Amino acid sequence: MGKHVLLIEDEPNIIEAITFILRQDGWRVSTHSNGKTAIEAVTKSLPDLVILDVMLPGRSGFDILQDLRSRQIWQNLPVLMLTARGQARDRDAATAFGASRYMTKPFSNSEMLATVRELVV
Repeated sequence: MGKHVLLIEDEPNIIEAITFILRQDGWRVSTHSNGKTAIEAVTKSLPDLVILDVMLPGRSGFDILQDLRSRQIWQNLPVLMLTARGQARDRDAATAFGASRYMTKPFSNSEMLATVRELVV
């Protein structure tokens, strides 16, 4: 099996699309959809990359990212922030909180795959 991606996303269509794209390329994909328990999911699954939606039920992706970056073990974990909100202030916040990359929805399959490949070497 390939490298492991944890997708933290609550939209079923996005989950299905990203999972399909990555699995076709040999990635192992786990999914989680609740912001409140996202840190626990990262801790249990030990991913090589997290794809993290900004707007999640229970907790913001920005808050989750801040928690990840505050822990020594997760400071270098690649995190791709994924959101429908492409405003400059959202990109700036993602960068300030330590996101590795920021991608807006909709995205192309090739863009997603290229970004994941770049983040996990």
